[in-house]
Amino acid sequence: MSTQVQQLVIKGKVLMTGDAEYDNARKVWNGMIDRKPAFIAQCTNADDISACVRFAKKNNMIVSVKGGGHNVAGNAVCDAGLMIDLSKMKEIKVDVSNKTATAEPGVILREFDAATMAHGLATTGGTVSDTGLAGLTLGGGLGWLMGKYGLTVDNLLGAEMVLANGEKVKVDEDNHPDLYWAIRGGGGNFGIVSKFKYQLHSFGPSVKAGMILYPMEQAKSVMKFYREYARTAPDELMAYSGFIVTPDGLPVTMLLPAWLGDIEEADKHLAPLRAFGTPIADMVTDMPYTALQSILDAAAPTGIRRYWKSGYFTDLSDELLDIVLKYVATRPSPMSPVLFLHIRGAAARTATEVTAFGNRRDQWDSDIISQWLDAADDEKNITWTRNFWKEIEPLTNGVYVNHLGGDDDPRIANAYGPNFERLKAIKKKYDPDNFFRMNNNIKPA
Repeated sequence: MSTQVQQLVIKGKVLMTGDAEYDNARKVWNGMIDRKPAFIAQCTNADDISACVRFAKKNNMIVSVKGGGHNVAGNAVCDAGLMIDLSKMKEIKVDVSNKTATAEPGVILREFDAATMAHGLATTGGTVSDTGLAGLTLGGGLGWLMGKYGLTVDNLLGAEMVLANGEKVKVDEDNHPDLYWAIRGGGGNFGIVSKFKYQLHSFGPSVKAGMILYPMEQAKSVMKFYREYARTAPDELMAYSGFIVTPDGLPVTMLLPAWLGDIEEADKHLAPLRAFGTPIADMVTDMPYTALQSILDAAAPTGIRRYWKSGYFTDLSDELLDIVLKYVATRPSPMSPVLFLHIRGAAARTATEVTAFGNRRDQWDSDIISQWLDAADDEKNITWTRNFWKEIEPLTNGVYVNHLGGDDDPRIANAYGPNFERLKAIKKKYDPDNFFRMNNNIKPA
């Protein structure tokens, strides 16, 4: 064993090349990522994390941090450095009387939802159930419940963290309030969170939701109707839209509405959407909230090859729709959806300066999600995505930091808008050497 590893003493396991579990531990959601850390430290608690940070500093090693490993840029894995793997840290505690929950950074969304919904409680969390709770939260947290309850960060009450010097700290409104502000959207730039504390809300268990599919000939009329409908609906109604290919190979226009209020009122609010046009299929039905949280899982399987471009649009203009339809018709892989998620309600009404997540307005998060299986198809899929993006980027206004890819560094400032300078100053205070840089990196002021 290396003398370096002998100095890294943790309660969890330390893996190296050649160890039976090493290759599996370095795999992440995006199959394009094939990096080889010198060591993978599978932490079990905050003391393990602190020991890893001190070890990496002492040995001048680059560090990456893995929670759920769902980030498309693959920032969870570094080459030749120390990968701090938090995926074994799975504890969830629900305080029913105070409607709060604490969760460790290895928890994924479906685990958290199952634990809270067992008590009729929920908080906003993403839209694919194997998303890591930690990365989702630190970047903001867009999800089905954001119209009612705001983003995930709007429900983050506090955290326990390990800083760049290895120190363990408590972070909330009263303790390191500047850090509390920064981690609500600023990503993993300021330290490693060992525990999150969330506000929960009485909710569910049932919602009314499902896909409505239309032939591509109706695409533009459906999208024009949807953009008006979505803007006038109550906070309890959320809707995805976009362009997918069905399992039997048919390209379709998709609407995916979800009514998240009183189930008795669902039909009244969903009726205008369900009555529009001539759908091929209407799969809207009553379902558990946990089923809604996994409704897109099949379209985002772990381990396939991926390349994304993403941005916000304040309007789904006719010009934008024409460009989108042109490129959707020529996509090289049927596995590549183009999706729009409307950000609205409580998430849009919160003032820009309240959290680090700065893009607060009624808008659509749009994602070109290129996905394919064969490495031989990398170039044509990436080229198609880049050409598509080049045409629509001038129409964008900001970006969701969690959806930035590995070559999107110049766009990081766009994720924060007027909050970016304050984030750089806080980064300088807590991580002046940019020790935590395997992320959508905010460089110290």
